[in-house]
Amino acid sequence: MTDRSHKPRWTPPLRRRRTPDWATQTPTWQDARPGVIADALKTASARPSGNWFVVGASRDLRADERPHGRTVGGVEIVLWRSDTGLVHAGPGVCPHLGAPLRDSRVVCGTLVCHWHGLALDGAAFAGWEPYPVHDDGVLLWVRLDEIGGEEPLDMPVVPVRPATGNGVDAVFTAVGRCEPQDVVANRLDPWHGSWFHPYSFVDLTVARAPRGGVDDAFVVDVSFRVTGALVVPVRAEFTAPEPRTVVMRITEGEGATSIVETHATPLTGEGDGQPRTAVVEAIVAASDRRGFALARAAAPALRPLMRRAAGRLWRDDLAYAERRWALRSTGRFPG
Repeated sequence: MTDRSHKPRWTPPLRRRRTPDWATQTPTWQDARPGVIADALKTASARPSGNWFVVGASRDLRADERPHGRTVGGVEIVLWRSDTGLVHAGPGVCPHLGAPLRDSRVVCGTLVCHWHGLALDGAAFAGWEPYPVHDDGVLLWVRLDEIGGEEPLDMPVVPVRPATGNGVDAVFTAVGRCEPQDVVANRLDPWHGSWFHPYSFVDLTVARAPRGGVDDAFVVDVSFRVTGALVVPVRAEFTAPEPRTVVMRITEGEGATSIVETHATPLTGEGDGQPRTAVVEAIVAASDRRGFALARAAAPALRPLMRRAAGRLWRDDLAYAERRWALRSTGRFPG
């Protein structure tokens, strides 16, 4: 007979929680001190990005398909993937007569301008200089030294993720009228979670706020609402590894090591009176449960659901970020 006493007892991932009354929650405004959030934002802003900007999902850029056009800091960018899978990036303006290269075609890995047929293979040509680009398997990054204004880094600051092949990833993108710092400030205010998003979070408590210096993490105990009274309780940690990125990582509970990366990419140039920022959020879910292999197999069906859940949150959080920018731009922001 096999001795099973040493094996851990199976526990269900879900817990039943009586639906709380929104108005009877413990207020969090006294803990959510503006100075704490401002200090966390200042710490993040002082970290190097190496002039790297997230421009989209790796999966969305396929070989020998139409190129992708992006605008970062007011600069037009074009990206395409060669037939070997290599990603190229550069100015989105054709060096011949200024055609928008985002409308061109990729033929055998070469970008061919649709105005006069000028072909670009990713190398410098006639004043057109490529941009450094990085494909981390989930997101695409482009380095823009003139926009970033920092000391360049060879590689972007990519957060540590679950091991390749062990997770299910999805990427959600939205655009708001605000600056990157407003998006980052939203994420560095975990106290608003169960008040502003009661459909997703309950029992949220900030167990520890940053203490300064290298100790910059917010530690949060929270239950993710699945449906009705069913929730998944976890402990999560929020950190900002660079000025335009905030990472939420589950450290204890169901789905430990899963992360949500929120990247804020400016679309307009500095000083623009109507700034626009793209929120590119990568969700990488992982679990050590044996049944999670089924989730990996069903990833194509799960990704739209993951994006939908992120979109519901960002419908509210972009309103938060846009409101913050509107108050800051008119000198009416508190503090």
